[in-house]
Amino acid sequence: MKKTIVTLAMVSGLGVAAQMNQNIPYPKTQKGTVTDNYFGTTVPDPYRWLEDDRSAETAAWVKAENEVTFNYLKKIPFRDAIKTRLEKLWNYERISAPFNEGSYTYYFKNNGLQNQSVLYRKDKSGKEEVFLDPNTFSKDGTTSLSNIEFNKTGTLLAYMISEGGSDWGKIILMDAITKKPLGETIENVKFSGIAWKGSEGFYYSTYDKPDGSLLSAKTDEHKLYYHKLGAPQKEDRVVFGNDKKRRYIGGMLTEDERFLIISAANSSSGGELYIQDLSKPGSPIITMADNFDSDSHIIDNVGSTLYISTNYKAPNTRIVTVDAANPQQANWKDLIPETENVLSASAGSGYIFAHYIKDAISSIKQYDHSGKLVRNIELPGIGSAGGFGGKKNEKTLYYSFTNYTTPGTIFAFNPKTGKSAVYRKPNVDFNSDDYTSEQVFYTSKDGTKVPMIITYKKGTKLNGTNPTILYAYGGFNVSLTPAFSIANAVWLENGGIYAVANLRGGGEYGKKWHDAGTKLQKQNVFDDFIAAAEFLIEKKYTSGDYLAVRGGSNGGLLVGAVTTQRPDLFKVALPAVGVMDMLRYHTFTAGAGWAYDYGTSEDSKEMFEYLKKYSPVHSIKKDVKYPATFITTGDHDDRVVPAHSFKYAATLQEYQAGPAPVLIRIEVNAGHGAGKSVAQTIAENADLQAFTLYNMGASPKSGK
Repeated sequence: MKKTIVTLAMVSGLGVAAQMNQNIPYPKTQKGTVTDNYFGTTVPDPYRWLEDDRSAETAAWVKAENEVTFNYLKKIPFRDAIKTRLEKLWNYERISAPFNEGSYTYYFKNNGLQNQSVLYRKDKSGKEEVFLDPNTFSKDGTTSLSNIEFNKTGTLLAYMISEGGSDWGKIILMDAITKKPLGETIENVKFSGIAWKGSEGFYYSTYDKPDGSLLSAKTDEHKLYYHKLGAPQKEDRVVFGNDKKRRYIGGMLTEDERFLIISAANSSSGGELYIQDLSKPGSPIITMADNFDSDSHIIDNVGSTLYISTNYKAPNTRIVTVDAANPQQANWKDLIPETENVLSASAGSGYIFAHYIKDAISSIKQYDHSGKLVRNIELPGIGSAGGFGGKKNEKTLYYSFTNYTTPGTIFAFNPKTGKSAVYRKPNVDFNSDDYTSEQVFYTSKDGTKVPMIITYKKGTKLNGTNPTILYAYGGFNVSLTPAFSIANAVWLENGGIYAVANLRGGGEYGKKWHDAGTKLQKQNVFDDFIAAAEFLIEKKYTSGDYLAVRGGSNGGLLVGAVTTQRPDLFKVALPAVGVMDMLRYHTFTAGAGWAYDYGTSEDSKEMFEYLKKYSPVHSIKKDVKYPATFITTGDHDDRVVPAHSFKYAATLQEYQAGPAPVLIRIEVNAGHGAGKSVAQTIAENADLQAFTLYNMGASPKSGK
């Protein structure tokens, strides 16, 4: 139903804002004459050429835009002070929860400002040594460790690295005892776990290497492979995925390595589930769930009894059991029934832990494998708890606890007694007692009650003049629960308010809440966000002159959509790595897998028109005064390709009718966010906060 017309003619045009505001000399962005035809409607795409991430023209444009952006930023008088404070606050030792592999105990540690955390280990005598240091992988700290997996005996390690933030990576093998590389590397691996089978080999997932750019070419045929140790990669066997196309396939083994569990999906929600009994040579792969209507995950097994977390016939999720000999959904039996609160689950030390979210706040229940409640676990406060997972023989489990004013603290938990003790409490130069978080419930456009947590310094006067960042995500069943952030701590120190709204499209209230913000109901998400802003203004936490909206990825789309729908409501817009072209998002990398949330422009005329109406690139209008906008992306983002942000920036610079700046900051050697170096993260956050305060006519209040 779509026809594309491409011509090579290019015309130059100077952005309107550059003519109106000579202080910001935006680069000249060429305009082409590409058009697409959707169900009889012609849609121009003048900046299509910016989709070519390998062209010299795109590289020149990126360089020119960055020059304008950094020339602007360096003139902000307090930018360096914010960066200095971020560096000081960030400079504290961070140590992860330990985990045991073979005869060693492993943990990650960062001395404060190291770009990547280092993997250490201790032997039984307590002798500590560096085991793997990702900071040595590249000179600039942009190559990161994205996955590690030891075999069952702890003698072998497969670790995956990401270069420049790309989702594409390499799996490297090493002898875990001697720390010597085995000389085997699995190339071009994407969206993969690593599942060892003994010491013979492991399972992993990837796509066929696409034609064209690795960073933008479509990838939609995922496959599960088995790599035999010592064999070349070209001999790796396809275990699953040859029968029909699926966009996401994953493989894992139960702890006893008896069962291979295979998950398969075509979108970000809903998937098939398969099982193979590896204890019986030649056993077939058996179907457990043969549709994409629900999400199910194996969390544990005891012999042939499988324990499954699922939202099949349970929108808020339940835990069921089934015998592996007849594992189909019709045979699933409730172990822990669905409740009014959303459930996720983990297993460790021979127990099952039910993690519940009520109004975005954590509570944890401990069960035995018969489904008997052992205890309600007492958490150290109101916030987010995560962890409680481990091997069956572990005597101690670990969990983390955090909220918007409490740095993440690791607790050691005794599953026999239910007692918790602080294992690692970070020494952060931030006085949590000076700040408070309050949860409010506001009413959206259609009457839906939506929760929001607002954090600020005690004694703050609600007089409408407080610089405020409103953050949200609103999609893909993602739940935003309270978490501490160094960047947000500096914002709070400087007199700012930080508000997080739990919009529809997220997972805070289960599948129904998620579905209420998808496809032809996506506008609910934007309405929820706009209502959050109106609440903050009405209650005088802030006003339109001091309100910034921020979000990343799907949240970047959110920011782009609400600022085109209500440009009068916000002073500053901070969209990061956003999905900005809703008509073409599904044509890049794994973007087609987001169709459950968005639908695609090829589905129907109704879906096309709905997407076009809110698509940030397509809903920008001439003669409108838009907020000061600071767009951020990475040149190696192959999740949400940077062309989204490029086209959005070029269009907004062209049409901006007001004096507010429209800048784009393009991080070189950075991707969608994972693995970004500490130096990159600090610099970006300093720029975001400096830009925001400067355009509000405010300045940092902290004397630190």
